Amino acid sequence: MSIVQEPTHDVTATPLEKGSDVGDIPQWRLMARRFKQSKLAVGGGIVLLVMYVIAIFAPFLASNDPNAVDSNMANAAPSKIIWKGGLALCGQSQKLNEETFTWEYTTDCNKAVKLQWFGQGYEHRLLGLIPTKTHLLTAGKGTKFYLWGGDDQGRDVFSRTLAGSRVSLTIGLFGVGIATILGAVIGTISGYFGGIVDNLVQRVIEIILSVPTLPLWATMAAVLPRDMSVTRRYLLISILLSLIAWAGLARQVRGKVMAYAGSDYVAAARAAGSGHSRIILTHMVPNSVSHLVVVTMLAIPGTIIAETSLSFLGIGMLPPAVSWGVLLQDAQKIQVVTQYPWMLIPALAVILAVTCYQLLGDGVRDAVDPYG
Repeated sequence: MSIVQEPTHDVTATPLEKGSDVGDIPQWRLMARRFKQSKLAVGGGIVLLVMYVIAIFAPFLASNDPNAVDSNMANAAPSKIIWKGGLALCGQSQKLNEETFTWEYTTDCNKAVKLQWFGQGYEHRLLGLIPTKTHLLTAGKGTKFYLWGGDDQGRDVFSRTLAGSRVSLTIGLFGVGIATILGAVIGTISGYFGGIVDNLVQRVIEIILSVPTLPLWATMAAVLPRDMSVTRRYLLISILLSLIAWAGLARQVRGKVMAYAGSDYVAAARAAGSGHSRIILTHMVPNSVSHLVVVTMLAIPGTIIAETSLSFLGIGMLPPAVSWGVLLQDAQKIQVVTQYPWMLIPALAVILAVTCYQLLGDGVRDAVDPYG
């Protein structure tokens, strides 16, 4: 009599536990797994996500109108917050120093005013759609709450920094988005067709890359009329930045496409009668997507710095527009650095955003191409 032995393996085991090949796992899942191994990249991505959420809800988070001028709060120091049965704001009085002719502020916590959660303030549109006067944290009527102090016109630095993030963070995405489309299309055409087309495109790219970037941006931005609307200037500055950024991306895409053009599957597609457009859209572009994502991610911080630099020099975004570069125009004075250091806070926001984008881009690059 024969004895049939029951199988000892677990029928519910996962493919990896059964010893299946790693190739059974989708490529995107492998990339996600490699990306998660980089703690710095994950941390940078989380910080950027928080910054963009803050930018979306900036009017709700800001206690004061970013463009409201108050001469009684010119260069006011950051408000002092204490706990007095809840968050409370110490009183602040202004006095002119007759020797330095600057305003000096004294704090009196005996006259503290309680801060109100979800209080009423200036009217704004939540998510750009819903009109409301509700803000996350406000002071009582007649009291100004300046978390990061005031500028030389008495405007709230905290509110203006949040408002500036909406321009500085999104102009990078919009400008690089245009540059990515241009670079991908022109680079693919150059690498695929080669010959005269490739030579012509590469010579144009070499001319663009040989010109110093900042002077070229400055020259093009200076041509723009200074009296145009904020929205129109925002769009034109984004296009201006993208017209130069596409060149480096196109050259990298060209190299990838030239490597793919000699592959067996491309030769098989040609033998099967596929046209140029089908080969480009079916084989070239999809294989270049991962590289495009990486290059785009690493190009965004450069665009943020470019906008900040142009606005800092007074030829980018201009008042009444609010961006981090516009806010840093006041930091050109030595008096600001020595007496009003809170005016430099927008520079810290630029550094934080650029650093996080670089960490995120490095993590994405390692995840997409671990051997590159």
